[in-house]
Amino acid sequence: MPRTTKIVATLGPASSDPETLERLVTAGIDVVRLNFSHGSLADHQQRVDALRQATTVRRRTVGVMADLQGPKIRIGKFAGRKILLKTGQDFILAADCDLGDSNHVGLDYPELVREVASGDVLLLDDGRIVMDVVAVDEDEIHCRVRHGGELSNNKGINKLGGGLSAPALTDKDKEDIRSAAALAVDYVAVSFPKSGADMRQARQLLAEAGSRALLVAKIERVEAIQNLEDILDASDGVMVARGDLAVEVGDAAVPALQKRIIRMAREYNRFAITATQMMESMIHSPVPTRAEVSDVANAVLDGTDAVMLSAETAAGDFPVQTVEAMARICVEAEKTVDVSLEKHFLDRVFTRIDQSIAMAALFAANHLKVKAIAALTESGSTALWMSRLNAGVPIYALTQDTHTRYKVCIFKGVYPVLMPQTGHDRDDLLQEAERQLIGAGAVEPGDLIALTIGEPIGTPGGTNTLKIVRVGDARTAD
Repeated sequence: MPRTTKIVATLGPASSDPETLERLVTAGIDVVRLNFSHGSLADHQQRVDALRQATTVRRRTVGVMADLQGPKIRIGKFAGRKILLKTGQDFILAADCDLGDSNHVGLDYPELVREVASGDVLLLDDGRIVMDVVAVDEDEIHCRVRHGGELSNNKGINKLGGGLSAPALTDKDKEDIRSAAALAVDYVAVSFPKSGADMRQARQLLAEAGSRALLVAKIERVEAIQNLEDILDASDGVMVARGDLAVEVGDAAVPALQKRIIRMAREYNRFAITATQMMESMIHSPVPTRAEVSDVANAVLDGTDAVMLSAETAAGDFPVQTVEAMARICVEAEKTVDVSLEKHFLDRVFTRIDQSIAMAALFAANHLKVKAIAALTESGSTALWMSRLNAGVPIYALTQDTHTRYKVCIFKGVYPVLMPQTGHDRDDLLQEAERQLIGAGAVEPGDLIALTIGEPIGTPGGTNTLKIVRVGDARTAD
């Protein structure tokens, strides 16, 4: 069985040339991430064009995700680019300051002075620098350094416990949503959403820009944890963004939250991505640490749809080796995942016909030991529902819709196949589906396959038929 957990790789200077992209596609990336915190629209367009060329050469389908910068609250710049803060020293964060020094620095979010109070704890540079707020006046936050170290330009600020009111979508994000639509990306990740309302606003902006991209909520605020159900309801998927989340809730709380977020995503029929520092050492090392191997494997065992690489592939020395190592880890971890469907069906009530057909296909596939499930789908919903449970059977999403073909790339255990236009005759479609699976090497004559299809043909959300067939045999198997 092919690898079921998908790999998301961030593109950057280390991975944007055609040769490296081809090697990454061959190594097994399923989705690329464009980090809109860096680069211009022209840079992103060039990378998308190069990716499409590489996938054409390698004959693989790879989705594209635009990751919005969001309201990252940052300090300003220093006259000497960086300073060294000593534990116990006083330091000022000033709303109105051009260039900082060893005593003070400016803020790119002046409203911060109205959102903190004496006794609050501020964490800078992903928690590497810790400051206690001792006093706040009209334009300055007076702090005492609890944990010092080197601090350089434009590092981020978090408030321990959350509570900052910066909106999830900045003016830059709104413009970037329009840019993402112009690039025809398949997914858009929203940074720092606090509630479902933030995601609904992003969806409206996407729709106005003419995009059908799926929306991913990056869970990295305390408020997002508190409003997780609302966010899941308004999103297509979630990302466990462990960097800022750890800073806000404390690093020890993250592993349990990761499991909870992934579990709830599956219950809500949403996909989940696990991100941040998964293979961090491989930025400069050709092999991962044992802790990183365990981290990736545990995310797989948690049931994540995808694991994500950031600087490892964007700016690292070994982008291809990192993807190859991550793929190996996923495959080994998947060998130990339990396949047991009965307990998942006992406490569930399925009220939709298409969802009931999807679940019936999983149940039949598991008991009849079919070789593959073929979901002939317009929207991809049937494949998504099937992927929420581990049946131990590969799911092939056969679609005539190009958008759906890329949309399903991130679903765990689902493999996209673009069907040629064969009209609306059911028997012709089923025969073509069989030919496509044979051509992909998924099945051989004599194998059993489960096929789901909707009638009338071509209606999204209309899956209403399950058929079990033996490859090369026109008879229906009971």
